[in-house]
Amino acid sequence: MPQPTILEQGLATLHVCWIPIALLFAPVAYLLLSHWKKSKTAVSSAPNHSKFDTANIRVTKILIHPIKSCRGTSVPEARYTLEGLENDRRWCVVRAANNAVVTARDVAKMVLINPRIIPESASQKEGQLEVSFPEESGCETFSIPLHPTEENLLSWQSIDISLWGKDDIEGYVCQTNIGRSPSQILSQYVGFPVLLAMKGPRPRICPPTHRFPNLDAPSYFQDGYPLLVVSEESVAAMQEQIRGMVGLQGVEEKWFSDTLQVERFRPNIIFKGAGAPFIEDVLTEFTVDSTPESIDAAPIIRLVSKCTRCLLPNVHPETGLRDKAVPLKVLMKHRRGLDPVQPNQACMGCNGVFTQDGVVKVGDWIHVRKMGFV
Repeated sequence: MPQPTILEQGLATLHVCWIPIALLFAPVAYLLLSHWKKSKTAVSSAPNHSKFDTANIRVTKILIHPIKSCRGTSVPEARYTLEGLENDRRWCVVRAANNAVVTARDVAKMVLINPRIIPESASQKEGQLEVSFPEESGCETFSIPLHPTEENLLSWQSIDISLWGKDDIEGYVCQTNIGRSPSQILSQYVGFPVLLAMKGPRPRICPPTHRFPNLDAPSYFQDGYPLLVVSEESVAAMQEQIRGMVGLQGVEEKWFSDTLQVERFRPNIIFKGAGAPFIEDVLTEFTVDSTPESIDAAPIIRLVSKCTRCLLPNVHPETGLRDKAVPLKVLMKHRRGLDPVQPNQACMGCNGVFTQDGVVKVGDWIHVRKMGFV
């Protein structure tokens, strides 16, 4: 019998060994394929710049949230500084035990607490922050000074507040001169000892982002950044995605007709006019003013990162009830892979920083200066 050639021997060996070799390299192939799919998903989710009408974008709503995680107030205009819109998240509720910030992630019904700014006027010598509660709570309304005097601050306890891993945020425990203290009333409402605190003057610096590793913008008690924007078109697009998922992943039939309120996302500036959703994903730099033509002296606003989302938007802003699926599960399906640092997190809206003081009004024009990928 003739001896097999070297080539025939090699082919026979390969035939016997190909299965274990394939099994050996299968995990590597799987990881490479997964990475390719994730990259493809992220790229395919990026908006096409050319589909946006950048000449007709206007501010449609401005929301101020004086106390973090409590009800927001729609205002016709707002002044802003580097720290954010005036009076937006200047106050927060903290646990009396450790001064950690309490949010509606912990106590959903916090969204029903109604802070109202009462500005200084002829009949009101000094501005007030008036805080009211649902009638059935049994908690009385109270007011505190909008701009406490130096004498006030000397009598208020100074504390270091903890938020998102930082425990050195300067704050003052707010007091009133009549009735129960704000902290006592809030403690009754949430069901455990808490304090109402106002942000102190020591700057709280925003965390760096992927595009801005040396970011040094200040903020109040916002989750991370002084500004949050979203477009009406983006919210409408998510509304359609929700209706398309009714019956899946716990999305209830009521969402065939229920409206997804923009207030769930707790933005500051809402705009409309781009003609397509998610322009904020690519709107890296813009100005806001009252004329259709851009004014060179208008303050520049920069969007520095996507806003990654948690369960808080699932809380209905008018009832305080948390939905088991909407919108987070829908966002997880349609809005992942957009943040380069946290690709597994869902995103909705974008965080921004101000470069100088200014004023924004409902009806103002958004003038696009730069587009890219936020």
